[in-house]
Amino acid sequence: MAQSPSHKFGQILGKLLEDIVLYDILKPQLERFTAPKNYYLDYQKSRLARKGKKVTWEDKDGNKHDLDFVIELGGTEEKLGLPLAFIESAWRRYTKHSKNKVQEIQGAILPIVQRYSQLNPFYGVVLAGDFTKPALEQLKNHGFAVIYIPYIDVVNAFKIINFDIAFDETTPDYLYENASEQLRLITDSEKQRLRQALMQVAKKQVEEFMTKLQNCLERHITQIMIMPLFGNRYDFTRPQEAIATLDNLDLENPRGDFQRIEVVIDYNNGDSIRATFQNKLFLADFLKTLGNE
Repeated sequence: MAQSPSHKFGQILGKLLEDIVLYDILKPQLERFTAPKNYYLDYQKSRLARKGKKVTWEDKDGNKHDLDFVIELGGTEEKLGLPLAFIESAWRRYTKHSKNKVQEIQGAILPIVQRYSQLNPFYGVVLAGDFTKPALEQLKNHGFAVIYIPYIDVVNAFKIINFDIAFDETTPDYLYENASEQLRLITDSEKQRLRQALMQVAKKQVEEFMTKLQNCLERHITQIMIMPLFGNRYDFTRPQEAIATLDNLDLENPRGDFQRIEVVIDYNNGDSIRATFQNKLFLADFLKTLGNE
C-alpha cells in the first residue's frame, strides 16, 4: 500500500526533529554528564558490544525494545554495562494519536525498568508535536521525566527559516509533497537556526530533565541493610491451618534452613533498592557494582 504524502511528510519532519532535539540539543548534555564518570552513553551507532546500530534492551518478559539513549554503568565499546537510564522520544502531529503513543512508550520502557528495578534506573521521554495534558500527566504519574515541545512551538521555529509547516488533514497532497522536498533540501545553516529556536523553547525543560537525571545517578548510599533469612517453609490452602501453625511457632528458639538474603539500600535522595538473593556471592557481585556509583 502506497504511503500517503501527509504520512511521508510527518515521518521526514519527525526524523529531522529527532536529529535536532535528541542529537543536537540533548546528546551533548548527556555526553558532558557521562564523560567524566564511569558511565557509557549508548545511542544508535555501531558498537562491538552489540549487533547492528540499534540500542536494544530486553524487558522482564523477554521482549526486546529499541531505545534512543541508554546510560550504562561500567559499559565500554566492547562490553555492555548495567543500565542506569533509559530515554525514548516521539513525534505526533495530532492529539488523537497521543494517548496511543504514550501507552506504547510505557509498554516499552516500564517492563525494562521492572527488570532492572534493583538498580532503580532513571527513565525519561522527549516529545514533540500534539500531546494532550492527560497523556503527559500519565507519563509523569508513572515516574517519567518529560521534555515536551508543543506543536505550535515547532511551527514557530520553522517560521524563522520561512517554512510554514502548519498543515492539517485538509491540506492537499501536492502541498505535502512540496513540503517533503523542501525538508530534504534544508541547509546546515537553516538547521542551526532551527536548533537555536528549539533550544530556546526547551532550555528550561532540558535543564530540569538533566537535574532529575543527575539526582538519580549521582545519589550516594546512606545505608545498606542485609537480612539473611532462615526457617522452615509451611504451605497451606486454608487460613485456619496457617493460623494454627502460627500459634505453635516457637519464635524464641528459631530453627530452619537458609532461605534467602534480602538487602535494602537507601540513598540520600530518597531512592531505595530492595532485592532478594539466593546466593551470597551474587549479592557480593551486585554490591561491587554499587561501589562504582
